[in-house]
Amino acid sequence: MERAAGRPPSVDALARSAAGAGLPHPILVELAREAIAAGDPDSIGGRADAFRRTLMTPVVNATGVLLHTNLGRAPLAHTQAAQATNVELDLVTGERGSRQRGVGGLLARLVGAEAAIVVNNNAAAVLLVMATLAHGRQVLVSRGESVEIGGSFRVPEVMEQSGARLVDVGTTNRTRLADYRRAIDRARADVALVLKVHPSNYRVEGFVEDTPVGALAMLGVPVVADIGSGLVDASCPWLHGPPPAWLAGEPAARQTLADGAAIVTFSGDKLLGGPQAGVIAGRADLVAACARHPLARALRPGGLVLAALQSTVLAYLDRRAATDIPFWAMVAAPIADLRTRATALADGIEGAAVINTDALPGAGSAPGATMPSVGVSLPGDHLAALRAASPPIIARARDGRTIIDVRTVLPADDEHVRASMSSRR
Repeated sequence: MERAAGRPPSVDALARSAAGAGLPHPILVELAREAIAAGDPDSIGGRADAFRRTLMTPVVNATGVLLHTNLGRAPLAHTQAAQATNVELDLVTGERGSRQRGVGGLLARLVGAEAAIVVNNNAAAVLLVMATLAHGRQVLVSRGESVEIGGSFRVPEVMEQSGARLVDVGTTNRTRLADYRRAIDRARADVALVLKVHPSNYRVEGFVEDTPVGALAMLGVPVVADIGSGLVDASCPWLHGPPPAWLAGEPAARQTLADGAAIVTFSGDKLLGGPQAGVIAGRADLVAACARHPLARALRPGGLVLAALQSTVLAYLDRRAATDIPFWAMVAAPIADLRTRATALADGIEGAAVINTDALPGAGSAPGATMPSVGVSLPGDHLAALRAASPPIIARARDGRTIIDVRTVLPADDEHVRASMSSRR
């Protein structure tokens, strides 16, 4: 912008010169002051762009990781009118109701539980269950399942915050039913629960042994199974055909409860394909006790999450999950369709090649598992250029080439991806 030689520009004028960045004027004023103080008024455009890129924005996931934690895990579209909803109103009696009743009842039906409630994530679900059912008492957990997952979430630390006392049983690689029995015999009536934790983001192989839920349920102590990733039913009845091979061995809520678990906990934004939430499902008396605990109010989700989760569960119950839940639509996409899309993306772009890839479930679900996919490979590292697109495209680089995995790209974004590949620098 033009200004008299040696004279600093007007803060307001400099801020207005960057109005095209789409940021509120007060923020642009702050950035203008920073630019002037740095002796570089012309940097206002770059500062505004850098600030804008710190904000949440839609992106195109071309990484091949379906549930990418850094990209919000399960992609989900949910809209609702700006009007009041019966979050805590019983429409039959006209009196105050429970925000858990509707979606909790649907979740219970979905997984074959007596009851279910929802909190704001799975860590909160585990914390609430432990605080309610085991405060001041022992909880047995296999030493190999006393794990840490993303974000430094550690089972022992959750136990400590809940007031429960963790007791490791067995060894890192082998824990037998007899190990649990000995711990129960030593503690007598002080054992409140047995906790079965799905390792989620790692796998131990070789000389290993663990004790399944069905055997643990015979110990006479309630079993809480933290299955984590939220597979509803191992048979995947919402898909046309058998369950995907990569799901083999992944614990599912319905089967875990049928095997004798008193409670299961799992995430809403992983294999369930819904919003971030934590689900507690199982015996009605235990779920009701969790709902009455003072922590339940602090951990409860808001109406937007409940509405999005309700829509997700209804899609399962109506057998629409394979088409209406984006995660399962990505899973169900045929390889032939992915190859057709990849071929169209690569057509006419110098150096582009269609390649076979391996996509990942992601978010700690089915650790070590992959599913076949198709991608487009470009020579060179173009990650920064693709991130600069609007909306940004998040890809991956390997062996000096940029890989765009088509399985995680929504078909509606294909034209944008192709245009960005064509204009890369």
